[in-house]
Order: sequence, then structure tokens, then C-alpha cells
Amino acid sequence: MKMITVFAIMCCAVAFAKPNKNTYPIWPDGKMPLAVTNMPPETVKPTKDDIVRFTNVSCPTITFVKARSEDPTPAVLVCPGGGYSHLAWSHEGVETAQWFKNRGVSAFILKYRCPGQRDAAFADAQRALSFIRANAVNFNVDPQRLGMIGYSAGANLTVRTSILHAKRIYASVDDTDRASCRPDWAMVIYPYDLLEKTPKGVMPPLRLRDEYPVDATTTPAFIVQSQDDSCKVQTALTYFNALTLAGVKAEMHLYSKGGHGYGMRERGNPTDCWPALAEIWLASMVGSCE
Repeated sequence: MKMITVFAIMCCAVAFAKPNKNTYPIWPDGKMPLAVTNMPPETVKPTKDDIVRFTNVSCPTITFVKARSEDPTPAVLVCPGGGYSHLAWSHEGVETAQWFKNRGVSAFILKYRCPGQRDAAFADAQRALSFIRANAVNFNVDPQRLGMIGYSAGANLTVRTSILHAKRIYASVDDTDRASCRPDWAMVIYPYDLLEKTPKGVMPPLRLRDEYPVDATTTPAFIVQSQDDSCKVQTALTYFNALTLAGVKAEMHLYSKGGHGYGMRERGNPTDCWPALAEIWLASMVGSCE
């Protein structure tokens, strides 16, 4: 099993100060919106499938994985999946951040609030993007080349952040919120729960729910899903179609087999090749960065 370093910190003032193992709280002390009281202690669970999962997250943070460069690098906010009940931290977080680092892109793994806190997670994502941009000089990243990648529920969060960037879900808490919360590019990997609801066993229509009003300002996207995904391949098809109709650049790769939750790991399925295609697309978004 790969060694995974787990960071647990207490919420504290958000001024750019010495981090705890490159992990930064994103909210000022006492000013976090949508806070839930009496949350059980945060739990980290290694599992048989070599995946470390966080749950009961009440103190959202970003963990910084820096690419080596003297010049400001592109950057990405990494959003692990987990059905908004937990965070698949290792393969959809740490391993993904390392993949970007190796390609000259600094990564920030978002530990967003869960379980069952979708609006709070959305606030965390918006705040994290602004926090990175507001501190771009300290992180040595380019605030105009800041993207986002999400898997499953993290992909849902990425889509929501890509669309609903014009207005925050929370009232501004400090000057950090003056920085934009729109990702410049997005990777949407096996997205979850975007379609109109239908009765069990009924094929969903190719329509996004009203809460996802794609328009011309929505972030360009790279989309991946498999035909045998439990979260329905129609999700990727529908999002791609909505982006196309809005005139937003999008690239989609669909596969006959791969299931759900594979991250960037090779499993002997057609989906194994998606990271290589993503690397080509990434270069078109941020330019050469190695």
C-alpha cells in the first residue's frame, strides 16, 4: 500500500501564514458560512481497495502540492468524489495532484465539508478558488490559469462551480472574496447527479436539472464517462450537449467499459487511456508547462 500522509488541523485565522504540512484552512476563524454544529470527529478510513477516505469533515482545507518552477505555474483545484458522504482522498486526491505536479501544474486538494453538505461544499469550492488567486504570488501560481478537476460528486461540484460563478452562495467574508471563483478550465470525470430525476428504472431524459443553467460563461470542460457507469453515461452526454448549445468549448470521451471510481488508476479497461488524452487537452488550456 502506498504511504498516504494525512493532515488534520484545527480551523484558525485564514491569513497566509505558515501552513501545517502544506495544508491551509480556507475560512477565517468564526466566519465560515453554513457551519454545522455538533459534527462527529473527522474520520480517516484506509480500506481494502487501497483508498483512504475522509468523512465528517467540518474544517475545509486545501493541501498544496507544488510543481517545480521558478516561474508562476498553472494550478488546479482537485475535488475527490465520494457521493458527498466521504472523500476518496488517495486515488482521486493525492494521486491526481501528483499527476498534475509531474506535468508542471501545481495542485490544491480540496477537503470539502461532508457528509450531506452540498451547499457547504459548494461554498468551500468557491472560497478555495478565490483563496488560491488571492495568494497566487505566495504559491507562485498563475491566477489566470487556474482550473478544477472533480470525480463523481467532486465532478458534480466542479460542474456547479463552473456554471454558478457569477454569484457566491455565501456573503463575502473578507478581501479574499474579491478574487474570482470561476475556474478557467475543468475536468469532469464520471460526473454524478446532474440529470432531471426520473422514477427508478426509467431512462433519464437528456436534460440537466434547473439548478445547472449552462450559459456562454460556463467553464470549458474535458468530460469522461463509461457506458457501464452506475452514475449513467447520459450525464456526460447531457453536459456536453448543454455546453455545445451554449457555445462553450468541450471535449468528451466515452468508453464501453470502466465502471465508476477508477480515478487515474489502470484497471485493464478502456478508461485507462483517459489521462493521456487529458494531458493533450490540458496543454491546449494552459500551454506548455513542463
